[in-house]
Amino acid sequence: MPARKDPDASTSVPCFYGAELRYKREQAGLTLEQLAEGSFRGLSFLSQIERGERRMPIDLAKHVDERLGTDGFFQRRCDDVAKARRAGIAEYFADVAELERRARTIEDWAPMLVPGLLQTKAYATAITRAALPRASDAKVDELVAARLERAALFDAEMPPKLWAILDESVIRRRVLSPTGMVELLEHIAKVVKVTRSIVQIVPTTADAHPFMMGTTRIMTFVDAPPLVYTEGVHHGQLIDFPALVMDYRESYDLLRAAALAPEASLAMIEAAAEGYRDEVQQQDRLELRAVAEEQLQQRHRR
Repeated sequence: MPARKDPDASTSVPCFYGAELRYKREQAGLTLEQLAEGSFRGLSFLSQIERGERRMPIDLAKHVDERLGTDGFFQRRCDDVAKARRAGIAEYFADVAELERRARTIEDWAPMLVPGLLQTKAYATAITRAALPRASDAKVDELVAARLERAALFDAEMPPKLWAILDESVIRRRVLSPTGMVELLEHIAKVVKVTRSIVQIVPTTADAHPFMMGTTRIMTFVDAPPLVYTEGVHHGQLIDFPALVMDYRESYDLLRAAALAPEASLAMIEAAAEGYRDEVQQQDRLELRAVAEEQLQQRHRR
């Protein structure tokens, strides 16, 4: 059995909180199983909190304080930890943002939008502005910066292996100008090639298939059970119930079979980029022609 890896409490507020939880639990002579008993939470959930990977719900904090006799410490610090994790990240996604950095594999299904790890600044700004039309420019900039920073996980010594499946409509939907779409699709192709990631496209001609609704992510870990994350417009849910995770795993495998092969998918992305590039060139030619005609008319007026 590998040696236990203690969390580095100096890394972040959640890690400090988790390290303190482990210290107090061991000081009380309790195992994770014993602490979890009666909390309606699983062993893996508590373990992830101790590693600074998941947020402590208030009901669990109350249970922990009662079992460990910590005089409400964990309840009082719940909000502090949540705020520390929330900088630029939606509260419902905060746990996922922490977990993805420690994942062994990440498998995304994106029926409507390009996954966050593959987005460009222009694309992230456009969809954030569309989702939050009343947000200030500063707030939008904060959210976009946090999303783009997540891609730094590819620079880790052992980065997660990314496998993303996109509906064809994702690369056809004109969220940006033709120039912006070229940048987006070229960026996706570059990430695939540089990081050895895999992207597949489910063509619009495909028949009914699993996951026809809803963004879904499956994450696996070296030292923890797999998790599933599903997301709606303004909410998300982490699923760790083993039987349900297996159901999602099977559906994702069936979806993978319904998608185009990775090579064909990459070719479709590059072809779509070329199509948008042709539009840019055509628009440039029209603008040059308009300028030339205006200059010609000015000469005739003289």
